[in-house]
Amino acid sequence: MKAIIVTDQAAVTAGMKLVERPEPPAAINDVIVQIHASGFVPTEMAWPSTWTDRRDRDRTPSIPGHELAGVVTALGYGTTGLSVGQRVFGLADWYRDGTLAEYVAIEARNLAPLPGDVDFTVGASLPISGLTAWQGLFQHGRLQAGQSVLAHGAAGAVGTMVTQLAREAGAYVIGTGRAADRQKVLDFGAQEFVDLDDDALEDVGSVDLVFDVIGGDIQKRSAGLVRAGGTLVSVVGPTEARPDDGLTIDFVVESDRAQLSQIVQRVRDGRLRTNIGNIATLDDAVAALNPTERPKGKTIIRVRP
Repeated sequence: MKAIIVTDQAAVTAGMKLVERPEPPAAINDVIVQIHASGFVPTEMAWPSTWTDRRDRDRTPSIPGHELAGVVTALGYGTTGLSVGQRVFGLADWYRDGTLAEYVAIEARNLAPLPGDVDFTVGASLPISGLTAWQGLFQHGRLQAGQSVLAHGAAGAVGTMVTQLAREAGAYVIGTGRAADRQKVLDFGAQEFVDLDDDALEDVGSVDLVFDVIGGDIQKRSAGLVRAGGTLVSVVGPTEARPDDGLTIDFVVESDRAQLSQIVQRVRDGRLRTNIGNIATLDDAVAALNPTERPKGKTIIRVRP
């Protein structure tokens, strides 16, 4: 099969190439999925799991990518809940070869059915951004109707999902970004926009939940905006930022079939829009995954035409 591999953490672009690799076998509880489309998150090139296994041993050359949409072609021993020929989408394990390939071996529990009226490119755009937003807002942030949310990076793939899901839940959403992001952030449903370059973040006042995808000084300043009993939710690693009278929760997104089904149903109903910036073929993936300009949404690699 064709696959994108990475070989050198110090020079990711130089070490990223399209090669031929053996098709993966299906282990116990695995399925083999013929991938039609794969999502990509640029930050995964900095994740330890891209380069080493769970025992910290080098696992390069590795296949990156963790979001997929495709069709089940084989079932491993003991696999239940899915069938050969079924359309699926989901989130692959961080430490296994990923989805920038024609086939992937993946645990069945990490997949959900993809309805026939949802395009594979749309399905591949949902797992990381949709599940991150869902889990941060509802599992960890315990968002309730009538509360306020400060959504950082609100023009990005995660941020647009955070905004839409929070609005649907009855929250008041303040989105942040750069000046050029203003209209996009408002179009995706934020009621206010804060330009982090020119506006005073502290003028936002107190909020119930901060959803942070930036970290650093922005995160520290945001912690001071969390009202008593509120929560700062972070996806950028361990943090020392603490609200005076609230919680800080740092989490890593996990696959969840029921949540994926909830998310894709909202797409079908028109309640949730995707934020796809660029779609490229597998043959053009190396260039697409190393853009010269800031991506304007999620990059999707369409593996099959």
